[in-house]
Amino acid sequence: MLQFLKRACESDTPIEIIYMDRNNQISQRTIKVLSISTTSMKAYCYTKRQFRTFKIGNILSTGPIRRGA
Repeated sequence: MLQFLKRACESDTPIEIIYMDRNNQISQRTIKVLSISTTSMKAYCYTKRQFRTFKIGNILSTGPIRRGA
């Protein structure tokens, strides 16, 4: 997963993540990864339309954006 996040950061490609916040609420987000550290990453969240910091350990799943019908 970390390699996928690094590739998304290097290529400026938006991705989808499933994330669990501090209140154990799960959400699906479309983000653009801006930077990655050992425990967190900074990204622009298209879902919330804000810059956000995500804990790497709370990311449940990552993947390319799925195009719906």
